[in-house]
Amino acid sequence: MTHPDPVARLQTVAGWDVAALRAGLRPVAALDESFPAWRSRLDAVVRELEDGGAWSGPAADRAGDLLLRLSAAAAAADHGFATSREECALLVREASTAAESAAAALALSGELPVPLDAALAAEDTLGALVDRLVLGPDSVPPAVALARDALDAAAAAEAAADRAREVLAPDVGVGPAAWLGALAAVDPDVDPPAGGDPAATARWWAALPVAAQLTLVRSRPDVVGSSDGVPGWARDRANRHLLEQVLADPRADEDHRATARAVADVLAAEDAAGRVAQLHLLDLAGDRVAVSIGDLDDAEAVAVVVPGVGNSPADDLAAVAGDARDLAAEATRADPEVAVAAMAWLGYRAPHSVAAALTRGAADRGGALLAGALAGLAGARTTAGAGLPRTTVVGHSYGTVVIDEAADRPGRLAADAVVLLGSPGMEDDAAELEAPEVYDAASPADPISWTGWFGTDTWAERFGSTGLPIEAGTGHSDYFDRDRPTLAAMGEVVAGRRTG
Repeated sequence: MTHPDPVARLQTVAGWDVAALRAGLRPVAALDESFPAWRSRLDAVVRELEDGGAWSGPAADRAGDLLLRLSAAAAAADHGFATSREECALLVREASTAAESAAAALALSGELPVPLDAALAAEDTLGALVDRLVLGPDSVPPAVALARDALDAAAAAEAAADRAREVLAPDVGVGPAAWLGALAAVDPDVDPPAGGDPAATARWWAALPVAAQLTLVRSRPDVVGSSDGVPGWARDRANRHLLEQVLADPRADEDHRATARAVADVLAAEDAAGRVAQLHLLDLAGDRVAVSIGDLDDAEAVAVVVPGVGNSPADDLAAVAGDARDLAAEATRADPEVAVAAMAWLGYRAPHSVAAALTRGAADRGGALLAGALAGLAGARTTAGAGLPRTTVVGHSYGTVVIDEAADRPGRLAADAVVLLGSPGMEDDAAELEAPEVYDAASPADPISWTGWFGTDTWAERFGSTGLPIEAGTGHSDYFDRDRPTLAAMGEVVAGRRTG
């Protein structure tokens, strides 16, 4: 339907100051970017109150109830900012199209045999419709076509503006109580998005108010604890809940109980020492475990230690966690101002023998899991409004082949640095690992590092990595020894303090 006064409407639209509109909407984008970090801090306070350790009693209960409602409001507002930002972007695009088309239509209107408003009115007649059907869209004069484009784009821009306004300022009455009541009505999906995409899972989790997050931690610990993209605090709580269930169940599978006891021992040792430890993964059926020494949600530097052949959670978690702990200590020594977390990632089923490690099969499966784990760590931090940490992946022996396969997965490897220890060879060169920094340590006393079984030797010049210091007598399992120089050098890499 033609506007009652299309020419006047076109003149108005042609005068729209799109540059000023774009500048005026920048605060919406800025708020959308800064709000998640504020909301993350609010939710952390809610979780502390929910634990009951710092404050308890009726006053704490009332404060917790208020903060839960405020968190629900923040979750809805967070979604509103994101939606409004999308609508504002659409508004700018449509307004720009409308202004350009309107100006062009007015400039060409002098070529029409009749006034532009009459030409537009004629286009609404049955005869004009038949002409367009028979002769095609080229039968419409350019001025008329541009005018219609301008009017349609202007209407779309105004509709986008209305939707953005409704999202940011819904009609929920007056006063904070009305806002809380309206914005707290959040109906979250129980399960994360299908397909296991870590970025999508991170967005799903971040969209939930903290009350819904805490409910899911308790009601669906299997889902929360295993989903890449969910933050460390939630996965830790969920997996500890699962751990307690297994340890308390005398009918549980004995192999599962053995792994659970090994995990519990590591966590108890870290808790007793006053160190933060997070149970990031507990897949007893899949024989996969990951424990972080340090807070993955707050760390400025994160190391992920990937072990090789013969490592299982039940038998070797304590040793790999010890390596991660020592690596974190060296990183802190390299830069005491940097908060560090180091994760013992037994997140794939490592080959249990040298014979089983002669192919890339386990590495291929493990590489997909490692790539997802790294993407999940990054996604959880991004959606929480926190800065990305410096992430270093440290692979030992067959673990380096797992990293090699992880880099082959779609998308870039979510790592700033890669360290390869005693590698049996890599498929291509260092650049193919997709990390800005690639380091290696290969000792003359380590026969595995000289086999080149899986490809190029990491110490070869053509591979292109930076060598770390070693002692000539370092054996295949000695790179994490505290009295050897390689461990301290790895700590410098993790902290971002390694030069040369």
